[in-house]
Amino acid sequence: MRAVIKFKPLVHAGCVSLAVLASGCVSKDMSDLEAYAAEVLARKGGEIEPLPPIKPYERYLYTAADAGLRDPFVSFREEEDEIKQVEKVMDAEQQEYATEILTHNREELETHELDELRMVGVLENTEALWGIVTDPTGVVHRVQVGNYLGRNFGKIINIQEDRIDVREIIKDSQGRYEEREAALALSEQ
Repeated sequence: MRAVIKFKPLVHAGCVSLAVLASGCVSKDMSDLEAYAAEVLARKGGEIEPLPPIKPYERYLYTAADAGLRDPFVSFREEEDEIKQVEKVMDAEQQEYATEILTHNREELETHELDELRMVGVLENTEALWGIVTDPTGVVHRVQVGNYLGRNFGKIINIQEDRIDVREIIKDSQGRYEEREAALALSEQ
């Protein structure tokens, strides 16, 4: 018959032995660590370069189109659609929207849908309250009242600690522009 070896007592004895051996390696003398920490803290820190200034995105307007020349970067079909679009908004009520849509400088956050953007916080100084927004790629943007975001010409009309109120200009079923209120709420993530 085979002898049965019981491993459980051996495992317990091994663990106790390792614990006793490891406790013998502890030293209460930390003078060398304290001396090294004091030496590191005594070193002079390096100079940190200031951040480069952030240049705002500036829209370039192709002026040859004003002289009657065709814009080489726009297809013929899009050009016809733009002409029809401008003709549809000629009455006085719609003219304000058309002017805002066609003349404002496009901003970087207008390349994303409003629901893709996340409000992550606010900054406040003596002059204004700034909203902090991230785009889908994770880039952080600082926005203020009057900035645009979203693809529907969303203009920021108010910034609060928990949300950013936006006025969007959208087309209705008849092709007329109308305002729609929207908001970016403070994200919990």
